[in-house]
Amino acid sequence: MTAHLAALAFKAHDPLRLARFWAGVLGWETADDPHGGVTLLPDPDDDTGFRIRFVASQEEKTKQNQMHFDLTSSSWEDQQRTVAGALELGGRPIDVGQGPDAAHVVLADPEGNEFCVIEPGNAFLAECGFIGALASDGSQEVGYFWSRALEWPLVWDQDQETAIRSPHGGPKITWGGPPVAPKTGPNRLLFELTPGPGGDVQAEVERLVALGATRLGPGDGSGGSEGSEGSDGSGASGGSGAVAMADPDGNEFFVYAPAE
Repeated sequence: MTAHLAALAFKAHDPLRLARFWAGVLGWETADDPHGGVTLLPDPDDDTGFRIRFVASQEEKTKQNQMHFDLTSSSWEDQQRTVAGALELGGRPIDVGQGPDAAHVVLADPEGNEFCVIEPGNAFLAECGFIGALASDGSQEVGYFWSRALEWPLVWDQDQETAIRSPHGGPKITWGGPPVAPKTGPNRLLFELTPGPGGDVQAEVERLVALGATRLGPGDGSGGSEGSEGSDGSGASGGSGAVAMADPDGNEFFVYAPAE
C-alpha cells in the first residue's frame, strides 16, 4: 500500500482568480472539485501526475513559501514568453535575493506565491516537463520521508540536498537542505494524499506515522482536522473524513479518501 500524491493545494483569498492565473500559465483546464474550491487538471500530454487545487482561506501571506514551482524553458525566447505571459495574467517580478546576474527569473502570482522560470539548458531539469520541480525548503530527513511515503526513488542525495521523482515521470520534488528556515505558521501550499489501491485512510495514516509523520488536531496550524473542512474555512483538508498530518519538518499535509 502506497500513498498517492493526488493534489497540491494552494490556500487562496480568491481561489477562482488564482486558478485562472495558473490555468493560463500552465495551459491546464478547470474541473469539478468534489471537496470545494477550484481544481486544475493537467493537459492530457502532461506527465505531472497530480492536480492543483485552490481553496478559500483568510490566512495572510507573511513569509516566503516553503515550496514553489520551477518552470522550465526550451530556449531564451521560450523563457521570455513564459515570463511575459505570466505578467500579462497578473504576475509580478519579485526579489528573493537572486541577484542581478541570475539566469532564472523569479515571479509571484497574484497572491504573492513565488515561482521561478528557469533558464534553458538546466541539466538538473532536462528530462522534466514544463513544471520541472516543486522546489522546497527542507531537511534531508524530510526528503527521505517523502521518498518512503510515496515510494518515489531518490534522484538526488548530495550535501544534504535531496530530490525525488515519480517512476512515471513528472516534476521532481526537491529539498534544499540546511539551513532550513524556522517554521513560523501554516504553509500556504499543501500536499493532499489518497491511499493506494486497496488501502484506507486510517491504515495509510498509521503507515505514515510509522515513517515519521505526526497527526494534527484543532489548533495545530493545519487549518483543519479529521472530518472537518478547516477551522479557518480553508477547505484544504480535502473534505469530510480527511486527516491532517505533518511531515518530519512540520509541513502540513492531508490524507483523504478518493472521491467516488
